[in-house]
Amino acid sequence: MAPTALLSVSDKHDLLPLAEGLLRHGYRLLSSGGTAAALAAAGLSVTKVADHTGAPEILGGRVKTLHPRIHGGILARRSDPAHQADLAAQGIDAIDVVVVNLYPFRQAVADPAVSWETAVETIDIGGPAMVRAAAKNHADVAVLTDPGQYSDFLAALDAGQVNEALRRQLALAAFRHTASYDAAIAAWLASRIEADPAEGAGAAPLRLDLPAQQSLRYGENPHQSATWYGEAEAGWGGAEQLQGKELSYNNLIDLEAALATVREFGYGQAPETAGQLGAAAQPAAVVIKHTNPCGVATAATTAEALLRALDADRVSAFGGIVALNGEVDGAAAEHLAGLFLECVVAPAFSAEARQRLAAKTNLRLLALPAAAIGRAQRRQLRSVLGGVLVQELDDQPIDPGSWQVVSRRQPTPQELADLRFAWQVVRHVRSNAIAVAAGGQTLGIGAGQTNRVGSAQLALAAAGERARGAVLASDGFFPFDDTVRLAAGHGITAVIHPGGSLRDGDSITACDELGLAMLATGRRHFLH
Repeated sequence: MAPTALLSVSDKHDLLPLAEGLLRHGYRLLSSGGTAAALAAAGLSVTKVADHTGAPEILGGRVKTLHPRIHGGILARRSDPAHQADLAAQGIDAIDVVVVNLYPFRQAVADPAVSWETAVETIDIGGPAMVRAAAKNHADVAVLTDPGQYSDFLAALDAGQVNEALRRQLALAAFRHTASYDAAIAAWLASRIEADPAEGAGAAPLRLDLPAQQSLRYGENPHQSATWYGEAEAGWGGAEQLQGKELSYNNLIDLEAALATVREFGYGQAPETAGQLGAAAQPAAVVIKHTNPCGVATAATTAEALLRALDADRVSAFGGIVALNGEVDGAAAEHLAGLFLECVVAPAFSAEARQRLAAKTNLRLLALPAAAIGRAQRRQLRSVLGGVLVQELDDQPIDPGSWQVVSRRQPTPQELADLRFAWQVVRHVRSNAIAVAAGGQTLGIGAGQTNRVGSAQLALAAAGERARGAVLASDGFFPFDDTVRLAAGHGITAVIHPGGSLRDGDSITACDELGLAMLATGRRHFLH
């Protein structure tokens, strides 16, 4: 008897060339629903599943392929006499190739307005059952779940090499396909249930389904292996690398820090593309070294913001990562051309900029559209020994209306603008974090020290004489008045911190004594 191929696909891309190839190799085609109609419309010989099983589709198409003549044909072991006897007794033909991909659930629920009923009806039942049955019986059955597999499979047929090794690879892809599908359903259900307090759901088990984007040369160090996993078209998976070497593990970590910081000031061509961060789009640039900003600035143009960010700390900028929130034009490219940098990320690069930077063949240029940021999850994951920590991103817009002036002296309008800028920056510096700034430019940053006054000493030393008339931001409260007194000694005129220390009064008293203005935000921004 001729071998049988069962075809039932939602994605009909390259279906006809596959079917024609199977017919050429003597296969009988068995199909249902829209797939059978597409094959018949193309003039190909096909047997409908309902004719094969003798059972019509029922329940509006919910039950089509759930039948012993289908699953018996897929699951029967060819080398098992008892299985073969059962097939003969029931008049069931063996099915040798199963070509199935599933209802487009992800596409359906991508619409935030999709109804519960529509989403549920897009959950495939018969498809996963056939895929899992074929994958289980891969010793005898080849299962195809992706149009990208079709041409290679036909080539293997032509070469007589549909062997056990190939079938095992196809089975692995099939189980990944159904696992991904079930994960998407579970994630959507969890999101809907958790969004409705009446459902009373607790934290759901974490299920990740992230395809491998790239095998990296190594991790943080050459002796550590590493792989980048990510969602296609979402976040960094939606970035286009325009030139340069392959991204490294450390590049991606630093790029993430750079993007988070520059998004404080909007991202893309319009304020509404800024995602959660930034009240309005304002040209901004960030230079990152080892996950910490070493230069951040705003200006009237992207090129001017870049120049000011670089000038904030030229020494630390060497070998850094640059992020901009607007298109990189020729003027901005000119500022980049003479520097050694690892990566530059922006929403877009002009043709002039790309031409100017083309000679820097190792420099990685990444165009990351705002839409890709919007498609990324708002959960932050970090591994710990034997597990994973999950938290929502700290990307809520700042609310100056909730801040309190706790000193006797009110900040001037310029100090208030500088304090806001410094507060936007300091939330992206590793704690204990201190940022000194003035005029929309960082002047000194202290990061990751084991005490707050140590971070302040670093930031103020980096600012030098520029600290006179500048402001200082701290990501956590001042536990003592030492940081305030140190800042005043360097010419700082206003400070901002969350407040909440039992000894807030000591720092407030020091501000009043030294003539500084102090704001308390009521919200800390530790970053570890």
